[in-house]
Amino acid sequence: MNRNPWTSGPNDPETPEPGAIDPATRHLDPAELHQDADAATGPDLAHPDSADPEGVDPTPTEPVATRSRRRPSRAVWIASAVAVTALLSGVVVGGAIADPTTSEAYQSLTRDKQAVEGERDQLRTDYAAEQEKYTAEREKYLVLENGISGRETDVAARETAVAKAEGTVKDAEAAVKKREAAVTKTEQTKAANTVSDGTWTVGTDLAPGTYRTTAAVGSTCYWGIYASGSNGGDIIENDLPGGGRPVVTLAAGQDFSTQRCGSWEKQ
Repeated sequence: MNRNPWTSGPNDPETPEPGAIDPATRHLDPAELHQDADAATGPDLAHPDSADPEGVDPTPTEPVATRSRRRPSRAVWIASAVAVTALLSGVVVGGAIADPTTSEAYQSLTRDKQAVEGERDQLRTDYAAEQEKYTAEREKYLVLENGISGRETDVAARETAVAKAEGTVKDAEAAVKKREAAVTKTEQTKAANTVSDGTWTVGTDLAPGTYRTTAAVGSTCYWGIYASGSNGGDIIENDLPGGGRPVVTLAAGQDFSTQRCGSWEKQ
């Protein structure tokens, strides 16, 4: 076990001999330091032939092994401790003085950071405003879209109604045309079976049958039935009714003449 030579007991093999000088309290003289250096590089004790020629006893007053185990003096330890403490104090003090937040580079970075944050906040504000505008325009668009969709639905319904009405109109037109055709035919038939003032050949100008005036006649009405081709010389029947609605029966081969009696219609 290693022991401290300055704190070991009297029975410790490494305890200094009585009368020895404590290296921690010994004041070293430069001449003694030279002597110690000469002794360390003196004659080789293992070879007596290398002894000092002047007869100096080569045996050292202190074993070499004992000198090689000397510890640094207390003064050296104290000086080292003071130096380390001073160094640490300087670091601490220097650290307290060199505050990085007060440097120009740090201040410049801080200003840049504040500027970037200001731009970021402004962009956020602008984005929020644009988002509000977009939302408002989107709502307007949806209203218009819904209105357009509703109008399109109304237009589609109206188109359907118009198409239905057009179908009804077409059906009505077809019915009107049919009626017109019927009326035309009736009119044509009526016209073919109706005679007015004049002389008409039965079988050529009008069909044989019974005819009656369409209205009451006056006192000047005259009608006569003649044999065809006689030019009124061969009277078969004639009359001056003087009123009412006279009736005549006509046959083929006859001529019918009417004056101031109005229209005659086949019955």
